[in-house]
Amino acid sequence: MSALPVLYSFRRCPYAIRARLALVSAGFACELREIRLRDKPQALLDASAKATVPVLVLPDGSVIDQSLDIMLHALRLRDEDEWLQPTPGCLEDMLALIERNDRFFKPALDRSKYSERHGAQEVAQAAVDAEAWLGSLNDRLGATGYLFGLHPGLADMALRPFVRQFAHIDRQAWAARPWPHLQAWLQRWMDSALYAEAMEPYPAWVPETTGPTVFGGAEPSRSCGPLEHGVDG
Repeated sequence: MSALPVLYSFRRCPYAIRARLALVSAGFACELREIRLRDKPQALLDASAKATVPVLVLPDGSVIDQSLDIMLHALRLRDEDEWLQPTPGCLEDMLALIERNDRFFKPALDRSKYSERHGAQEVAQAAVDAEAWLGSLNDRLGATGYLFGLHPGLADMALRPFVRQFAHIDRQAWAARPWPHLQAWLQRWMDSALYAEAMEPYPAWVPETTGPTVFGGAEPSRSCGPLEHGVDG
């Protein structure tokens, strides 16, 4: 077994993105195995019955296969950017918002992105649900530019990959929406060094062929590029 934890990932998956963000912020080194969703390696299937990314296999053989659990595992080891310390609110408040995103917005996002797979009524309802959710986030961001106060936290980083995916469905339509706080919040992140490191492309992992790719392990995100700024920045 590798001396490093092993992360099975897929670059564009929003769940995998948020896991990688936390690993980078925490300076958590791992062996990254970029997979092809249509050709999943047996090692991934053996590690987790859910057979989707992300999956983190620790050196002792234990497996963390939920993106939010991977984030919390890394950040509880090192959280110099204080993602787990919102101002105001608490971790439980952030977790509640993340759960609402995953249970309410994610299905609407999927129906919006893959509209050809769903009926007209489902797609129409998805548009209503997505607009309501994104509008509420825009309103929430109006005061400070972040979901829970004065600096980016766990909730910001857990939700941004999903908002990014929605924005990329139709970029012109996204730019025209009346959500200036939400659009600025997303763009600040996409312009950051943290985003660049987490989204760096890697070749697909081929068992017994591809050498190990070390991901993370550098200094936390505050030292690898300009810090974000909220509504006043």
